Amino acid sequence: MRIGILGSLEVTGANGAPVTVGGPRPRALLVLLALNANRVVGVDAIIAAQYGDEPPTDPAGAVQAHVSRLRRSVAVEYDGVGYRLAVDPDDVDALRFERLAGEGRRLLAAGGHDKAAAVLREAVGLWRGPALADLPHGSAQAARLAELRLGALEDLVDAELALPEGTSVAELRSLVAANPLRERLRGQLMRALHATGRQAEALAAYEDTRRLLADELGADPSPELSATHLAILRADRSPRRVGVPAQLTSFVGRAEEMARLRGLASARLVTVLGPGGTGKTRLACEFARDACFVDLSPVEDGDLVPHAVLGALGLRESGFVPSAGDPVRRLVSSLDRQSSTLVLDNCEQVVDAVAGLVRTLLGACPGLSVIATSREPLGLTGETLLPLAPLGADAVRLFADRAAAVRPGFAVTDANRADVAAICAAVDRLPLAIELAAARLRQFTVAELSSRLASDGPFRLLSRGDRTAAARHRTLTAVVEWSWDLLTPAERAVAARFSVFAGGASLAAVEAVCETTDDVLADLVDRSLVETDGRRYRMLETIRLFCAARAPEDARAAHARYYLALAERADPHLRRAEQLDWLATLSADHDNLMAALRWSVLGDPATGYRLVAALTAYWWLSGRHSQASESAMRLLAVPGFADGEEYVACVVHAVPRQLSHWTRAREILRGLDGPPRFPFVPTVWGMTAGPWAGAPWDPVDSMEALPGTDPWTMALNRLSMGIMLVLDGRPAPGEAELLDVLATFRALGERWGMAQALDWLAEVAGWRGEWERALSLWAESLGYYERFGALEECVDVLCRRADSLMRQGDSPGAHADLLRAGELSRRAGQEAPAVLLGLARSPEDLAEALAAARDDFGGTPVRARILTALGRHEEAMTAARTSPFVATLAAAVEGLASTAHAERAAFLLGSAVALRGTAVAGDPLVTATAARATAELGTEAFAAAYAHGARQTRDEALAELP
Repeated sequence: MRIGILGSLEVTGANGAPVTVGGPRPRALLVLLALNANRVVGVDAIIAAQYGDEPPTDPAGAVQAHVSRLRRSVAVEYDGVGYRLAVDPDDVDALRFERLAGEGRRLLAAGGHDKAAAVLREAVGLWRGPALADLPHGSAQAARLAELRLGALEDLVDAELALPEGTSVAELRSLVAANPLRERLRGQLMRALHATGRQAEALAAYEDTRRLLADELGADPSPELSATHLAILRADRSPRRVGVPAQLTSFVGRAEEMARLRGLASARLVTVLGPGGTGKTRLACEFARDACFVDLSPVEDGDLVPHAVLGALGLRESGFVPSAGDPVRRLVSSLDRQSSTLVLDNCEQVVDAVAGLVRTLLGACPGLSVIATSREPLGLTGETLLPLAPLGADAVRLFADRAAAVRPGFAVTDANRADVAAICAAVDRLPLAIELAAARLRQFTVAELSSRLASDGPFRLLSRGDRTAAARHRTLTAVVEWSWDLLTPAERAVAARFSVFAGGASLAAVEAVCETTDDVLADLVDRSLVETDGRRYRMLETIRLFCAARAPEDARAAHARYYLALAERADPHLRRAEQLDWLATLSADHDNLMAALRWSVLGDPATGYRLVAALTAYWWLSGRHSQASESAMRLLAVPGFADGEEYVACVVHAVPRQLSHWTRAREILRGLDGPPRFPFVPTVWGMTAGPWAGAPWDPVDSMEALPGTDPWTMALNRLSMGIMLVLDGRPAPGEAELLDVLATFRALGERWGMAQALDWLAEVAGWRGEWERALSLWAESLGYYERFGALEECVDVLCRRADSLMRQGDSPGAHADLLRAGELSRRAGQEAPAVLLGLARSPEDLAEALAAARDDFGGTPVRARILTALGRHEEAMTAARTSPFVATLAAAVEGLASTAHAERAAFLLGSAVALRGTAVAGDPLVTATAARATAELGTEAFAAAYAHGARQTRDEALAELP
C-alpha cells in the first residue's frame, strides 16, 4: 500500500488500485498515522490533531469510532496507549521525500552534482499540492515539510547550476517571486543569469535584492550574496582550489613523524595511517601547507570521489565554470601540466575508489604527489605507509597546552604530573582524546578528572567536544563509531569478540576465541582497529572498551576456556628445564589469564577453581601469587566446591585466611591417595601453612612428604627437609641436604628449586661468617629469581642479604639492598614488613612495619624481630614461641639477652647458639650484648656462662627459657 499526503490524501493498494477512505476524520487520522509510520501515536495526540481546542464530549470514543471506520480500508494496530500504522516508510510520500532530500544534500556536499540533481528531482516531484491538506490541525508539521521542500529546491538548483545544462532562469524567477526574502534563491538566480551571459541582469537582480532588504528589514545583503555579486563584477572564472584549512591551535609533538615525512619528499604517495583521533589530518596539513585539500568524509559513494577532487581544485564551482565529460579525464587534463600536491583526507570509507583514482592520476600526471590520510592503506604498489602511534612523552605536553587554553595559568607540576600522566594513559595517549579530556578541566580538577576516568571510563566522560568539528570528531564515541560503521558484519563480529582479550593475544588465541581466520584479522589490522607487532595482536584500550560493549557473553566463556587449557598445558613444563620458555609464554598472557579468572568467579566458578590450581606454579615462580587473593576469596564464597586440589589452591591464595577453609584444606591434602595433579599446590601449602601437623618445635618430625615419585617431587621433598633442618637448629645436616638437592635441581634444569636451595645455603654461610661465599650464593639465587620476574622472592633474598651485609659492617650496601627491595615490593603491590623494618629510623617507622606484618606462619619471624627492635622483648618471645622453628626463637632470645643482667645475658646468648646450632657471626646486637656482659663479668666468667648455655640440647634450652 502506498499513501500520499503531500497534497490531498491518496491511497493505492498493492495492485495499484485506489483505496477509498471515507469521511474527513478517518482521512485525517490516516494522514497523522502515516506521518508517524511505525510509531505509536497516543490518543491525546490524535485528539489534538483532529479537534484542536474544541474536542467533543467523548473524544476517546470518537477516535475509536474513526479507527473502526479506517480499519475497513487500512490495517491499524492498537498497543494500549495509542495507534500505529505498520508500513514501509518509503511507501509514504512525505517520509520518502525526507529521505531523498537528505540523500541529495549529502551527494551535493560530496560533489556529486549529477546524482544529487537526479535524487532531488525525484524528491520534489513527489509533491502534488500543500502537505497534510486533510489534517485540520497539522499546520506545524505542514510548515516543517514546506520548509524542507524549499530547501530541497534550493539544493536542486545548486546541483543543476554545476551541470552543463544548467537550470531554468524562468523557474528561478518564479521561486524568487514566491520567496522574495530567500537570499540563497536570489544568489542562485544571479549565478544562473551570469552563466547564460546575462551579466547586466545578474547585477540588476542584486540591486533589486539590496533595495528590498533595506526597505523591508533595514539590512544589507549577506556576505555570501555580496561575494557572488563581487565575483560577477570581476567575471572571475579562474579555478579557486581548496587550501589546507587554517588551524586554531598549536601543533604539539610528532617531530619524528614530521621528520620522516620530510625524508619522503621523493615519494609520490604517502598514506598517513592510524586509528581515529591519532592526528593524521593535522600532521598532513602541517606538512603540506600549500597543497590542495580534499575532505572525503562526506563522500559515501565511490563514484563521487573524482567530483569531490574537482570541487577542491575549483573546477566544479557553483555555476561559474560548468563541467562536462568524464570527471577523471578532467582531473588528468588539469593536473598533468603542473607540479602539485593533493591531500586526500579521510579515505577509509571509499578506499577502493580513492585507490583507483590515485593510481590513474599518478600514472598520468608525473608532477603530482599525494598525501592520503586513512584508517587503512590504499593498497597500491609504491605506497609508503606512515603509521601514527599514540603520542609518547608529548602526550603530557599536549594536555598542558590544551588545558591552559580552558584554565588559564594551568601548568604540569610535580604535584599533578602523576594525575596528568594517568589521564593521558586512560585515553591511550590519542591526541583527540587528550584534547577532549583537557577541555573537561572547565568542570573538574586534574585529580578529579583522573579519578573519574578511572572509575567511569573515557567514553562517558569525553562526551563533549568542539561543536563546529566534524561529527566523527566531537566525542570519543563518535571517533571509534566512525571506524566501526565501516566494518563488514563479519569484521564487527570478530572485533566484538576480540575485545574480551586483555593486553593482546596470539594468533592462535584470536582464531580460537573469535572463531575466525587470520584473513579477517588482517582486515581489522588494515582498518586500524587492531595492531600487531608480527607476533601478538592488540586493541587500543579506547577501541577495546567500545567493542566490549558489543561482545557476546559466549566470547568471554570461550576466552576463559582457552586460557584454562593454556594454563593446564603449561603447568608440567614449569617443573622442567623448559620452565623459562613457558613462564615467558604465560607472562605474555598474564592479563588474559587474570581476566579469565575474574570473569569465571561469577561466570563459571568451576573453571575459576581449575585456573587457580593450574596457575599456582606460574604465580609463585614469577612472584605474582598475591594477585590471585581477591579472586580466590570470591571463589571460596561460592558453595559446592570445597573439595580437591583446586579448593586447596584457592585456600592458600585467599587473604584474609579463614580457619574453617584451612582445616578442610589440610584434610584434603592428607587424604590424597596418589600423586597430585598439580604438584605445586601442596608445595605452596607447605610454604604457606608450615608443617602439616602444626605442632610447635617438631617441624622435621611432623613434615609429611608430598606424594609422588617423579624426580621433581622427590627433590622438592628433600629441599623442604633441608630448609626445616636449618631452621630447626640443625644447620650442618640441613646444609648437606641442600647441597645435594641443589645438584639434583641443576640436573633437572629446574631453576626455582635451585634459587631456593642457593638462598638458604647463603643464609647458613652468613650465620657462620662466610661472607664471600654467602654473597656469591645470594647473587646466583637472585639472578634466577630475576629471570623469572619473581618480585616477591627477590624482596626476600635482598632483605636476607641486607641483614648479612649489616652484620659485616657494610651499612651502605645493606641500605642499597633494602631500597631496591622496597621498590620491588611496591611494584609487586605490597609493602614488605622486612623492608620497613630494615629502613626504619624511628619508633613510628617500626610501628608501621609491625602493622604490616602478618600474625601467621609466614609472618611470625619478621613480626618477632620488629617487636625486638621496639624493645618489647616479652612480646617478641611470645610471638616467637608460636613459630615451629627454633631459629625464630633464637633471634628473640638474643634480643632478650640485651636487657638481662650480665651473667644471664651470657647464658642466653649461649642458649641462642644451642637453639640455632651456630652463632650468627658479627650480629651487632649479639656483639654489643657480649661486650657489655664481658665488661661486667670479665672474660672468663662470660665464657663460662656462654659455654654453659651453648652446651644445652635444644629441649634443655627451651626448658630454661622464661
